Amino acid sequence: MNDAALDNPIWAALHGRHAHCAIGDATALRYPADMAPFVGVRADCATVADATLESLVARDETMYLLGHAPDVSDAWSLHAHAPLAQMTCGEPLAAVDGPPIVTLDESRRADVLALTALVYPHYFRPRTMAMGRYFGIDDGGRLAAMIGERLATDTCQEISAICTHPEFTGRGLARRLLAWLTNDLLRQGRLPFLHVSHDNLRAKRMYDDIGYRTRRDIGFWSLRRA
Repeated sequence: MNDAALDNPIWAALHGRHAHCAIGDATALRYPADMAPFVGVRADCATVADATLESLVARDETMYLLGHAPDVSDAWSLHAHAPLAQMTCGEPLAAVDGPPIVTLDESRRADVLALTALVYPHYFRPRTMAMGRYFGIDDGGRLAAMIGERLATDTCQEISAICTHPEFTGRGLARRLLAWLTNDLLRQGRLPFLHVSHDNLRAKRMYDDIGYRTRRDIGFWSLRRA
């Protein structure tokens, strides 16, 4: 499985499986605002014209970039955050026993938005679920934990929104979901990958323990009008 596209994953996704929803031109592409706050820039593009960025980024909007960021004019504020760990898993994982895993379709959107607003608020939008498949574990009629697919190329699939309701932590639900989805993607011949902050020690430790390995530290930026 070729993982070269992961060096510039947003751009690769918007030229791959998500090309149908890409907005932009030959130098920069973004997702619709109600889907994801991500913009990708062509890797060999040193600058992006102000006119292009103005057509992509609203005045009150913050966009995020991974892997590659261009030089921008003084009309823009480009802030470099601490690099993220980009992790992949190329081998099947040991299955984790637990409650049934259910598909989260549009009928569960309200449950998904409520859980992500509580524990994963920064990047989830009303139509983020259109980016891929989502799965969860219910407990007593409530969504206890969930996982989903986000950035996607033909050979690689990002796993995202791995989150557990605070009332259901410590039960291994996230670990069960991660092992299950990882193995499902590997059976499809696709490389699972994810991004995690080095400061998120609990999540990083789980990913290390379960079998994910750091491919690289990847640059992470936010972009706003100055």
